Amino acid sequence: MADRDGEVRWDGLCSRDAGSRDSALENIRQAVLKKSEAIALIKENISPPPAAAEGLLLPSANKARGVLNEMLARLLMLSKRCPFRDVREKSGAILVNVQVQELGIRIPRPLGQGPSRFIPEMEILQVGTEDTQMHTLFAEAFTTLGRLDNITLVMVFHPQYLESFLKTQHYLLQMDGPLPLHYRHYIGIMAAARHQCSYLVNLHVSDFLHVGGEVKWLNGLENAPQKLQNLGELNKILAHRPWLITKEHIEQLLKTEEHSWSLAELIHAVVLLTHYHSLASFTFGCGINPEIHCEGGHTFKPPSVSDYCICDITNGNHGVHDMQGPTGSVTTTEPSCEVEALMEKMKQLQECRDEVKASKEEKATRFEKEKRESMLVCCSGQNILGQHTLKTIPICDREDEELPPTRDVSRHFEDTSYGYKDFSRHGMHVPTFHVQDYSWEDHGYSLVNRLYPDVGQLIDEKFQIAYNLTYNTMAMHKDVDTSMLRRAIWNYIHCMFGIRYDDYDYGEINQLLDRSFKVYIKTVVCTPEKTTNRMYDSFWRQFKHSEKVHVNLLLIEARMQAELLYALRAITRYMT
Repeated sequence: MADRDGEVRWDGLCSRDAGSRDSALENIRQAVLKKSEAIALIKENISPPPAAAEGLLLPSANKARGVLNEMLARLLMLSKRCPFRDVREKSGAILVNVQVQELGIRIPRPLGQGPSRFIPEMEILQVGTEDTQMHTLFAEAFTTLGRLDNITLVMVFHPQYLESFLKTQHYLLQMDGPLPLHYRHYIGIMAAARHQCSYLVNLHVSDFLHVGGEVKWLNGLENAPQKLQNLGELNKILAHRPWLITKEHIEQLLKTEEHSWSLAELIHAVVLLTHYHSLASFTFGCGINPEIHCEGGHTFKPPSVSDYCICDITNGNHGVHDMQGPTGSVTTTEPSCEVEALMEKMKQLQECRDEVKASKEEKATRFEKEKRESMLVCCSGQNILGQHTLKTIPICDREDEELPPTRDVSRHFEDTSYGYKDFSRHGMHVPTFHVQDYSWEDHGYSLVNRLYPDVGQLIDEKFQIAYNLTYNTMAMHKDVDTSMLRRAIWNYIHCMFGIRYDDYDYGEINQLLDRSFKVYIKTVVCTPEKTTNRMYDSFWRQFKHSEKVHVNLLLIEARMQAELLYALRAITRYMT
């Protein structure tokens, strides 16, 4: 597909054929040089008084400069993030060539510290250093999406999960399905916007336009078709209080005369909404930085370091590593006995399980107690340093880091004041959702697969991989059975949503998950936009970043399943 300026085609770079990529790069090189020379010529011909003309261009030149800047930013991204070596090297060479032409054109440089604000760049797999298996995965992602995004580069800590995730997302967005392609990306925008996730919104605004979406829809939800506007209420409730979804919400969508949804379309929409609500949780939970070519990912301002060299653009030396700590586990002052203490608790709980079985009544009581206690856990940054301090961390505190400017995402949804609230407040009582009455395995899976073939299978595989994923390690310890810990995390998230497993002893959660960890979990799952670097650093301080990413995979899949359970139960009740 041609770019909007009608001159440049980028899709050839996604080809697996080196010749096609080379031809596309040559066309891009010529277009960049042509625009650079045209802008330089216009600047030379402008001759008002110097004081009034500094940095001033004619309107046509301003537009041309904007188009050129977009092209240069994309080339910068390709020079660092493309899995094809020829594209990386030639993209970097085009940028260098623009600089040495001395046409007065500034070229961009990256901002941020790699894919994540929370994880040092040197601890994340660098593009170009991956093994054959990883290269295949990277190439598949790039040829499918036209980019190798920061989410992928963080998820690659766990390749088995990443492969399943990419396969599912590709099917939802690009393969045959009930909804047209531009609707799919617009629903992704609506879902991400509910959590103010400008990262995902920016990506899908670009994708939405790429597949032919109408620009005016992006001016606000009120400019989208009424059918999509009608989805706003379900999006709102699903994102923040899914336990309030009823069959009446479903009926309203399915019986709105000419703007009605079919059951198959609604299933597709629900899966997309839950996918992007959860992906927003991952984005904030792992501190994902803006993409290099997107707003906040690059700058055209010259660096402050006087000896900065243009060649640093392509080799990654842009002052990042000087600010990062050593590789390995997270830097901490916490005693190393933290991990041993957690392992000892797991051992004791297993022994208690073997010796004494809690009664049905005791399990019910412990669930209600954990449910009440989960409401007392603050997810706004309070008390996140554990029992040693009562210091409150403001929502805006991000370790004094300078956050990039973000797109105004509130235009993409209605009722901006609506947000997360615990499900039992001010005398309200929401009935417990018993999994034995409606489960993903026995009910949700078959409903999704029947109305949207193969998607149930893909989602189920993703759930299973995240839940069962283990390397039998905990920090520096090997040969450890982590199943008890993984189940505690999963069931705690479902408990926060009022979902109960009758066969689980919820007393284990308080033994295994300390307060700082619970604060992080609740924040990432319920109000992810409030997640801070300090929250991320405060839990499991002896564990590796890969293990914290694994935690986030559990969080997003447990959240997605919880949302799906409430939505699919409501759809089932409508159908029966």
